[in-house]
Amino acid sequence: MTFDNGKEFSAHRRIGEVGIDTYFADPHQSNQRARNENTNGLIRQYLPKSSSFDDVTEAQIQHIEAALNNRPRKSLGWYTPSEVMAGFYTVALAA
Repeated sequence: MTFDNGKEFSAHRRIGEVGIDTYFADPHQSNQRARNENTNGLIRQYLPKSSSFDDVTEAQIQHIEAALNNRPRKSLGWYTPSEVMAGFYTVALAA
């Protein structure tokens, strides 16, 4: 999970305790921040800002994850993240 450098992420270690790797955008790296903001915007299509994450079910998270991982991206040459990762693993295993 990638965060920006805001103080609202000061408890990021708690996420790491459950086995999720956490990363922060490097200062002055606008390309990292832009991708983070874009992804946040895509998630907000499913969970508006007024949503409480306390009410989000595991099934909803899996649905959002599948939808975003199977959505073509201009930055990926109109491939989906799933297609790119499948190609990466295929290439990595063949090498």
